[in-house]
Amino acid sequence: MPTADPRPLVGEPVSLDLLNTRWVQDGARRDLLGDTRGLAAWLTSTGLDGHDFRADEATLAHVLTARDALAVVVDSPADPEGVRALDRILDHGRIRATLGPDGPGERSEFTDPAWGPAWTAARDYLGLLRRAPDRIRACAHEACVLHFFDTSRNGTRRWCSMALCGNRAKASRHYARAKEG
Repeated sequence: MPTADPRPLVGEPVSLDLLNTRWVQDGARRDLLGDTRGLAAWLTSTGLDGHDFRADEATLAHVLTARDALAVVVDSPADPEGVRALDRILDHGRIRATLGPDGPGERSEFTDPAWGPAWTAARDYLGLLRRAPDRIRACAHEACVLHFFDTSRNGTRRWCSMALCGNRAKASRHYARAKEG
């Protein structure tokens, strides 16, 4: 049975959700992917557990590799080493066109099923780049390390969560104004 997902922000696209497996809570860095139980929680919260991916050591190692590569390309999209690292992950899978009773479809295939979640996250990032690369954002709060895909109508979201970081920023501004006055 996987552990409950303790992260403050879930539900982002898979690639950004993978980045968000590291967060800061009460001033301390946390990491959901410290063991296979955390991997199982992440697979469940993203819906990837339904794809027969296993929460084992090999899968964890590959997911951590993908998280590191995504962290580089999200924060520095032109970094050649980050691009190469992401490409190496993408080399472990492909999309196969299929025709079934319901018509045309697609199926992911992997060199090794342990690469499935890592490859899925890397491929998801490519989809975000195609869709709206300018909407891939880091939270604007200086103490936050979370990322999100801005789906707001006008594209001006700044915080991972208004309830968390947005509120903290407002409280800091209020405190600063009160201290000055």
